[in-house]
Amino acid sequence: MRALRAKGVSEDALGAAVALAIGIGAGLGAVLFRWMIVSFTKLFFDTGGDVLGFMGDTYVIVIPAIGGTIVGLLVYFGAREAKGHGVPEVMAAVAFNGGRIRMRVAVVKSLASAICIGSGGSAGREGPIVQIGSAIGSNVGQRLHLHQEWVRTFVACGAAGGIAATFNAPIAGTFFALEIILRHYAVKSIGLVLVSAVTSAVIAELILGDEVAFTVPHYVIASGWEFPLYALLGMLAALTASGFIFLLYKLEDIFDMVPIPDYVKPAIGGLALGGIGFFYPQVFGVGYGVIDQALVGEIGLGMLAALVFLKLLATSLTLGSGGSGGVFAPSLFMGAMLGGAFGVVVNQWFPGATAPSGAYALVGMAAAFAGGSRAPITAIVILVEMTRNYESILPLGIAVLASTVVSRVIRKDSIYTIKLRRRGLSLPDEVQQHALSLVSVSSVMNTGYPVVRDTASLPQLASLFSGTGRTGFPVVDESDCLVGVVTLSDLSNSGGDPQFVADIATTDLVIAYPDQSVHDALAQLGGMEVGRIPVVTRGDSAHLLGVVGRAELVRAYANAVGDGQAAKTRETRVPLQTPEQVEV
Repeated sequence: MRALRAKGVSEDALGAAVALAIGIGAGLGAVLFRWMIVSFTKLFFDTGGDVLGFMGDTYVIVIPAIGGTIVGLLVYFGAREAKGHGVPEVMAAVAFNGGRIRMRVAVVKSLASAICIGSGGSAGREGPIVQIGSAIGSNVGQRLHLHQEWVRTFVACGAAGGIAATFNAPIAGTFFALEIILRHYAVKSIGLVLVSAVTSAVIAELILGDEVAFTVPHYVIASGWEFPLYALLGMLAALTASGFIFLLYKLEDIFDMVPIPDYVKPAIGGLALGGIGFFYPQVFGVGYGVIDQALVGEIGLGMLAALVFLKLLATSLTLGSGGSGGVFAPSLFMGAMLGGAFGVVVNQWFPGATAPSGAYALVGMAAAFAGGSRAPITAIVILVEMTRNYESILPLGIAVLASTVVSRVIRKDSIYTIKLRRRGLSLPDEVQQHALSLVSVSSVMNTGYPVVRDTASLPQLASLFSGTGRTGFPVVDESDCLVGVVTLSDLSNSGGDPQFVADIATTDLVIAYPDQSVHDALAQLGGMEVGRIPVVTRGDSAHLLGVVGRAELVRAYANAVGDGQAAKTRETRVPLQTPEQVEV
């Protein structure tokens, strides 16, 4: 990357090219994952049905248990991060680990989730695809030795590509990545994420064809009386989403307390799921076919009502026991059944004044997802793009708003952030994140920080450490270009062979830009466990402007979110100047 910049290639052009490549990878990954689900479904239920034919129809009870056994072993010995629904792990990587995700996670996640869903596991394919795409983006950024701001953006590019390829919905994929993964709307990020999402959607369309995720009749507003009914549906969807969150993590706690090996637990959950599926096979797998039936009004009231609770229980058993899959599709499923049942009732109470039940099923899908994810924009956009039913925007907006407000009152955390909080990880709330985003690195960096030449001897470096009391210095060459960082630990571990600073300095640098926010810089420090970050010019990472350390960032954090002194900090900006060089 540095070599290309030296040849005059702009960072924006490089970023767009990488985002394009990630989109291609995410699109191919999504197509491959969908093929794997279809293949495992045939293997378990067709071939498995033949092998277990002596059991009659009851063979479906043990199929999820067999799949759970395989998934448990695969996750336990392959990659523990592949357990569960995937999106929280991506959020944690972006917020706390500089966007670094092991590629091994993508491989294990795709295989485990495909087996889980293919054997009847009640889970979605979107979470795994998000984790797969994010791992691709992360590893591309790491292989190119990019700093963490770029890596996190490319993680979001992969996540957006996964959603876009799954639903043929690039705009929804973009909003999903910005609203849930990055949790901000930086202009630079929007462009790159959109490039990746569109590319991924095009790849999927070329291979799978141009198809909408759900077939929806043309529904229109029957009367103005429907607006309060849609708001009421949104409130009910919030209650359903809250119940889903509660039961999912309650069952996870129960399974955690069971004194048996973790790799056995998915088999127990699968067996319980098989018992439900024997009587109600609609709960098996992703359930998009059942959703289609609800959208056209082909399911009766009793079955619709039953499937809301049975899908909730089935998904909680699958994921709570340690299975692998997403919560996106189950949320849509429960919302569709809830909305369909609600629509049947209001049609009976207000004949002629309300739209068919399928219209309420469509709105219920968005409302249930918004209630669980707290991503209202994504919920609206994704349903419009998936169905291409643009007349539904107003009802969707009303129900999604009602669901989001009520769900926030009931529970602080979303279905994603609660998993992180249970691990002791707390994402900055919107007020903190906004405050920290307003403070620039240039306002807190040290422009008088001493540097050391790469040709300095190690005895000279030791003398400099002793004389200044510092534990690290930027390293520059004879042209005053930044080439690395050297720490007291590097010197202590150098042994007897190295003679010069260049021999022991770290050249794979984490860097910051003067116009970057303190929020992003603080996340970089937390992820890399370093004490200071060189601040360089955008477009020229060798031009050192200053250094920002942990103390300055923590002080800025305290001012921004504590007593409202962030504005004062921004007013006392230090003019940018060349760092004072210590000649040694």
